[in-house]
Amino acid sequence: MSTPANTGEITDDGLERLRARLGVVIERPPQPHVEEATKDTIRHFAWGMGDPNPLYLDEEYATASPAGSIVAPPAMLYAFDRIISGYVGGLPGVHALFAGTEFRWHDWIRRGDSITARAQLKDIELKDSQFSRRALKQTYLVEFLNQKGDLVADADSWCFRTERHTARSEKKYAEIQPQEAYSVQEIEAIAEAYRSYKPRGSTPLYWEDVTEGQDMPVLQKGPLTVTGMIAWDQGWGGLYIRAHKMAFDMFEAHPALGIPNLQGVPDVPERVHWEEALAKHIGAPGAYDYGPERIAWLSQAITDFVGDHGFVKKLYAEVRRFNVVGDLTRISGRVARKYEDGGEKLIECALVAHNQRGETTSFGTGIARLPSRG
Repeated sequence: MSTPANTGEITDDGLERLRARLGVVIERPPQPHVEEATKDTIRHFAWGMGDPNPLYLDEEYATASPAGSIVAPPAMLYAFDRIISGYVGGLPGVHALFAGTEFRWHDWIRRGDSITARAQLKDIELKDSQFSRRALKQTYLVEFLNQKGDLVADADSWCFRTERHTARSEKKYAEIQPQEAYSVQEIEAIAEAYRSYKPRGSTPLYWEDVTEGQDMPVLQKGPLTVTGMIAWDQGWGGLYIRAHKMAFDMFEAHPALGIPNLQGVPDVPERVHWEEALAKHIGAPGAYDYGPERIAWLSQAITDFVGDHGFVKKLYAEVRRFNVVGDLTRISGRVARKYEDGGEKLIECALVAHNQRGETTSFGTGIARLPSRG
């Protein structure tokens, strides 16, 4: 099987073909990694994002909770659809960088739910880019329905499309110094932060007890390892991870995906997340994490803060800077607003993720419903 040379350029013709897809519901979306929220698939996703919340893992605990059963982490929507995770269509050979999602949840995803996603291209926006000659923001709208036809969530998700060879040749990506080996003392400090972190859990957080400006507990993730990303892939599924005949069948259907490895074997572009050489070849500073994984971490910061009695209604999140292997992420937040709407007691939380160098790697805004003492 030969792998065709792709220009990797954003051409006027390519843009016209892409614009023709606007507002058209995708008839044959790629098969999702998960179609039913079983006890196992929920557990695997929670393990993959490193969230030990018993609402997702402990049947006895979850049954006694306000949810009434095991439920899925809110960000598990990523496992029910490829498009929301960055599986973009059109412009073959043009690099896609996942950049963010705005989730809107209407109900829990409960154990036993079958989830169907319905997606369409929502917007195309040409952007000025410091990385490549031309770039665009490609946004999809995805709706998630359960087996009863109820809309449990909907979301906008977007990628930036950049011309690979331009970004690579001009070396426009920011240089990042590799993380030196952590000392024994540093690893112990990281371990102690994990030991001392306490989610709210079953203790209600009442709306009346929250104040604007209140700090949220700092959620730690990492240091990032390839092993951690394998765990994420097991729960989320990846975009193009296939083996043997299924991989070759995929490359036959989508030749642009088959980028030869050092042995000349076609392999997926997704390996930028674990293959340092390929990541640097496209202009990235090194092997880096999955954007949806980081947004899942932001969602955990809110669910941990509001506890079992709260319900996260919305999360807007952007991924900004590479989170490379070895990086430690700390997510902090504060209550930016406290208000009522339609009889609901709501809080708005501002979230930001920093690495060990103090750089902002992602940020977001979440809205959650809280119980009232009244």
